This record gives sequence, structure tokens and C-alpha cells, in this order.
Amino acid sequence: MNKFATGTLAALALAAGIAGASLPAAAGDDHGNFMVRALVTGVNPDTDASVFAGGTRIPGANADVSDEIIPALTLSYFFTDNWAVELFCCFAKHDIDGTGSIAGLGEIADTWIFPPALTAQYHFTGMGAWKPYVGAGVQYIAFFDEGTGQNRLGASSVSIDDAFGFTLQAGLDYSLGNGWYANLDVKKTWLDTEISWNGTGVHADADLDPWIFSAGVGYRFNLSDIFGHGAKTASIPMK
Repeated sequence: MNKFATGTLAALALAAGIAGASLPAAAGDDHGNFMVRALVTGVNPDTDASVFAGGTRIPGANADVSDEIIPALTLSYFFTDNWAVELFCCFAKHDIDGTGSIAGLGEIADTWIFPPALTAQYHFTGMGAWKPYVGAGVQYIAFFDEGTGQNRLGASSVSIDDAFGFTLQAGLDYSLGNGWYANLDVKKTWLDTEISWNGTGVHADADLDPWIFSAGVGYRFNLSDIFGHGAKTASIPMK
């Protein structure tokens, strides 16, 4: 099964789990203070790297991080109909290939990532079912279970520094009724990291700068309808 099919099935399963959760009847609310989205997400790093051996830059050497399609989830809290904060997260595995003068090395590393992003958003109102929004915030990428790829560099292991960067976002929710939404979203993050092939003296300074494209479904409701009236104090007045 290809990556798109795998990611799509996983996101649909996640959406089905949300839909099948123990939500009260008619809990959906277009002015609710909480939204959950299940998404199919494309992570497309815009990679540029400088590769060094023994402290000397290798002329023409570069690296490319693979594009991946994965399931993802967002949690959004609305302070008002216009202002919200969103937490985006997922897991992904990426391959890193040598390019330029080191293209013959092929895959030189692989890694799993945990890349949560937190954005503050402004949601535009007064457009009927169409609800566009923009956002800005930060993203943190934790790298783990790094591998040596085809290990043509002869490394004992690979280490990748965790990264932190600035994120911009634009998106669109379309109301399907009863608190359900279709969603399209794009994020751009600027961040860099250092990759080290341990035991070889080779390392790379890499700008990852990923584009993150998402599509999926969301469900908006009031937390007080799920957890009782203790969460009602922060709910948005009905219009």
C-alpha cells in the first residue's frame, strides 16, 4: 500500500473514532469553544544543506529530506468566534538522501520526527459557511530513532539536533452543519538543524523549512457539553 493510501486510511479511521466517541446528541455547535480535526497531511521539507568533512565544506554537497503523507490531528480552543489557538501534531518518518556532489551515496540517514506546532489564529466571520483563517506561531521538531540509511559513510550512528522555528499558517473551514467542517490548511515553518554521522567526522548544517499541507474534517463543540458545566465559564456566548 502506498504512502497516500496508508495516510488516508489512518486519517479516516481517526475521523471515524471522533465521530463514534460518546458525544451527546446534537453536541455540535458552530460557535463552540473547541474543535478537533482529523487530517491527511503532506510534509514537504524545502531542504538546503551544507555538508562538512573534518571541518571542511565538501564542494557541491547537499542533502534532501523526503516528502511524506501522514495522518495528523489538531486541537483548537476558541476564546471568541474570531480568536483561537491550535495545536497540530503527528508522527512521520523521513529519509535523507545525499544530493549534488554526494548524490552517489544515496540514502545517508533516516529518522522519525515528532513535530508539534502551536499557532494563534484569527478566524474571519460573516461569510456564511466559509470560514477562512490565518495564524502564526512556533514549531518544535524532535528527532528520534535516527538511522544510518545505506551507511555508505560508515557511521556508527547518526545524531540530529532537535529544532525550533517560526510558523505561518492559512486555512479554510467550510461548515457542513451540526458542528461538522471540511478543512484545508497550509503551514510554512523556518527552522534548521545539525546532522552528525558519528565516527566519521562528517556533519551537515541543514535548513529544513517544511511546507505542511492538510485536508480533512473537523468537529466543533462546547467543552461544557462533554465534561459538564465546570467547563462552561470559558464558552463563547451564542449568537
